[in-house]
Amino acid sequence: MELTIHQEVLAAVFGTAAIMGAVANKTNFCTMGAVSDWVNMGDKGRLRAWLLAMAVAMGGVLLLEALGMINLSGSTFPPYRTANFAWLRYLLGGAMFGVGMTLASGCGNKTLIRIGGGNLKSLVVLVIASAMAYLMLWTDFYGNYFDSWMAPLAIKLGAFGMQTQTLDGIAGGLLGMESTASLHLTLGGLIVAGLLVFAFASADFRGNFDNVFAGIVIGTAVVVGWYLTGGAPGTEWKDWAEMADTPPSRVEVQSFTFISPMGDAVRYLMDPTNFWLINFGITALAGVIVGSLLYAVVSRKFRIEWFSSGGDFINHAIGAVLMGIGGVLSMGCTIGQAITGISTLALGSFLTFAAIVAGAAATMKYQYWRMMQED
Repeated sequence: MELTIHQEVLAAVFGTAAIMGAVANKTNFCTMGAVSDWVNMGDKGRLRAWLLAMAVAMGGVLLLEALGMINLSGSTFPPYRTANFAWLRYLLGGAMFGVGMTLASGCGNKTLIRIGGGNLKSLVVLVIASAMAYLMLWTDFYGNYFDSWMAPLAIKLGAFGMQTQTLDGIAGGLLGMESTASLHLTLGGLIVAGLLVFAFASADFRGNFDNVFAGIVIGTAVVVGWYLTGGAPGTEWKDWAEMADTPPSRVEVQSFTFISPMGDAVRYLMDPTNFWLINFGITALAGVIVGSLLYAVVSRKFRIEWFSSGGDFINHAIGAVLMGIGGVLSMGCTIGQAITGISTLALGSFLTFAAIVAGAAATMKYQYWRMMQED
C-alpha cells in the first residue's frame, strides 16, 4: 500500500521520536533533573546537556533558514514568532509547569521516558496531565478562566513596528531598523556560540559521553522535526493536507513538544476511528514511549514502579495538573519551548525557559526547607 505524504511524515516523526526516547533513557537526559542537580548539588552536567540541545537546535534552524529550506516566519504550531507577545502566559504558564514537573518527578518528555521504563506513577501523571491539556485546548476552560483577563495584557508588537517577537526583530524595532536575514543569522550565531562555549567550558562535561550525546541527539531531533514539516522535498504535507478531501489535524510547520499533544491524544481517544486526528504530536508521544521501552527491555532496565505512599500520589497528581495547564498556557514545555521554541529565537520561549527553571528551583528550595523543618 502506498503511503500518503501525511503518513510518510508521521512515520518519520515516529522513528525520530523513538530515537529520542531510547537516547534520553540511556543517557538519563532530564530537564527537571538538570535543575535539581544544579540547585541541590551544584552539578551543571545535565544543564549543559540541555543548553547543548538548544544550541544544536538553534544552529540547525539557522542553517536551514539561511539555505531557504524552511520558513518559520509563517504559520507554525505553536505560533512561536507571533507579534502578539503574551508575556504573562509565558511567565505564569512556565512557572506553573516548573512547579508541576518538580512535584511529578519529571517534565512531559521524562514522563514518557519513565513510562517506557515501566514507571506506573508516570502513567498516572500522563493521564492527569492529558486530561488537563484537553481541558485547556478543547473546551471553554482556557477562554473562561485565562484568556478573558490575559489577552488584554498581551503586547501588540506591531504597534511598535515589530512584526515578529524574534530577538532580532525586537532588537531591530528598538533600534529603528528592519530585521534582516543577516541580522537574524548574526544574532542567532552569537547565541549558539555562547551556548556552546558555556557547555564545553567544563572538562567534566566534555568527558561525559552521555551528556554530550544526549544534547546533540535531542537538538538534532528538533531540527529534523522542523525539516520534515517545513522543508523536506516531497513531504509538503501542509500543501497536501489543504487539498485533501478530509484534512488531517494540526498540519502546521512544527517540531517536538509534549503537552499540547497530550490533550490531542485525549481528543483522538474520544473518537478512535477518526485516524485523521492522529497528528505530529500524538505520533511523537507514542514514538518516545516505544523508543524508551525498547531500550529498557534490551538493556534489562525495565522496572515496574508505583507510588510509595498516599502523599507521593498527591504530589504527582498536583504536579500533573500544573503541568497540563501550565504547559498549554505557556505554549510549550522544557522541550517544546525551551528547545524547539528557542530554536526560533522567539523571546517568549526564552521567558518560558527562565520561568520553568525559576518555578522548579523555588519548589526544590521549598521542599528542602520543609524537609529540614521536619527533621
